[in-house]
Amino acid sequence: MELQKQKSPVSGSVLKLIAVITMLIDHSYHVLQKFPEFQHVFWYINENYKVSLYLLCRTVGRIAFPIYAFLLTEGFQHTHDRRKYALNLLAFALISEIPWNLLHGGTWLYETQNVFFTLFLGLLCMIVYEKYMEDMPKQICFLLIIAVTAMFLKADYGLKGVGFIFAMYLLREKSVPQMFVATAFLSGHIFYTFGVMSAFIPINLYNQERGFIRGKFWKYAFYAFYPVHMLILYLIKKNM
Repeated sequence: MELQKQKSPVSGSVLKLIAVITMLIDHSYHVLQKFPEFQHVFWYINENYKVSLYLLCRTVGRIAFPIYAFLLTEGFQHTHDRRKYALNLLAFALISEIPWNLLHGGTWLYETQNVFFTLFLGLLCMIVYEKYMEDMPKQICFLLIIAVTAMFLKADYGLKGVGFIFAMYLLREKSVPQMFVATAFLSGHIFYTFGVMSAFIPINLYNQERGFIRGKFWKYAFYAFYPVHMLILYLIKKNM
């Protein structure tokens, strides 16, 4: 009797939960860094590698962006309305800007922009690439405009983040090249490299199903988590 292969439990909803949880762990350093214990080095390897709770939080946080990029490429391929998808990302980029500025700079205006702008520009790259598939000069022109915009905006992860999203799209269904590209685009500290590579464990276990997060309410709740959690962290930080 032939045994049936057990299906992976990692749906799109599970990936979303992993992304928001690891992102929350990463951003929690804005609050926790006020405690001396958080910066305490408990494992000294050498001058460049001093392991602390701060470093571990930031390392875990490196898992989030590759998963968000992967979910964006999946959403692009399955959405029925790419224009609406792009407008949703832009709307939440604008909504998230004040919480981002307050949390990262303690001010209404800050020099960098939130990651929704990065996701929005990455989505535009995919749209332009497919729309002008038969017109390479226009395709290249628009992609260069998006690249310049990414540099001008100084969005989170910058031009590397937008380029990584586009590379994830071009290398879809090629998980090993995706992981190497992620390491090249997003790594810095050796620990961050481990974080980035770890993101591809759940990505490679993705079962191609949406999962339990369904309907408009939960869809927008997932989007809203980003600005809401930053605002809450800022208020906690301010009142400590």
